[in-house]
Amino acid sequence: MLRALLGCAAVLWVLSGAAQPYPSKPVRIVVPASPGGASDLVARLVAAQLSETLGQPFIVENRVTSGGIVGTQQVAESPPDGHTLLATFDTFASNALLFKSLKWDPIRDFAPVMQLCRYPQVLLVHPSLGVHNVRDFVALAKQRGAQLNYASAGPASSSRLAYELFKDVAGIDTVPVHYKGGGPALQDLLSGQVQVMLIQGGGPIPQYVKSGKLIALGISSLSPSKFYPGLPTIADTYPGFATESWVAMLAPAATPKPAIERLHGALAKMFAEPAMRERFEAQGCDIVAGTPEDLGRVLREDQAKWARLVRAKNITVE
Repeated sequence: MLRALLGCAAVLWVLSGAAQPYPSKPVRIVVPASPGGASDLVARLVAAQLSETLGQPFIVENRVTSGGIVGTQQVAESPPDGHTLLATFDTFASNALLFKSLKWDPIRDFAPVMQLCRYPQVLLVHPSLGVHNVRDFVALAKQRGAQLNYASAGPASSSRLAYELFKDVAGIDTVPVHYKGGGPALQDLLSGQVQVMLIQGGGPIPQYVKSGKLIALGISSLSPSKFYPGLPTIADTYPGFATESWVAMLAPAATPKPAIERLHGALAKMFAEPAMRERFEAQGCDIVAGTPEDLGRVLREDQAKWARLVRAKNITVE
């Protein structure tokens, strides 16, 4: 019933809004994460430029209740007129697999706008392990097994799923320690409370690696990263292994195509500017700026990949 009402609203938008070019009022960008995280930083960078380009305020709102799931649901249930948007991260595609009571579906209930950027994920260990490549770490993990702990940013985080995938292909069994966010997990990795982590490699992590506080063993993308020059890929040891973190913008399903096209066009123009590319690279991420269809394909591919892992390992989150 709700989707039918939203669809009717979209038709009315088309019929009555022709004289009111999009956007006709302030636009909310809901970020289902705390201030300062990757999706929040990206949302604030693009919001300022969208306000200037499209002539209406674009206001970032952080909604972190219940891990951001409630905020995402609120966007799904918002009027599909383009004035409420979602700036979210890669777990958007996997949450429906982990939370059985979820009321929204990433494919059914949202209209893709753009995959904004992506970050390499990097396999990190504490220097005390004395290993400097993927193969040697796996050999050590097979010897020490449950004596080693891996950190994740949370039980539903991409860092957990990425490392579980790595465990699967490498045939190792390290013990998970789930934190409430990447920051606390990283701090315990730096102190040696946990020994290994596979996490989004932006922010301060390149400096920790450069200073020797952490050892980077491999990049999770299929090709090397300019942010970690000379660092091999995990796929060099385990062919085909690939994970990544990303930030994307979506709108409620049934948002009219003209609104999506105008928003996408403004974003594409913004990302073509060298100054904006420099600002994103300073955060350790690559601009993607693909089409809505590209983002839809990423969501479907991510869901299929993580569904296989979740089923095989019976991973659930309460």
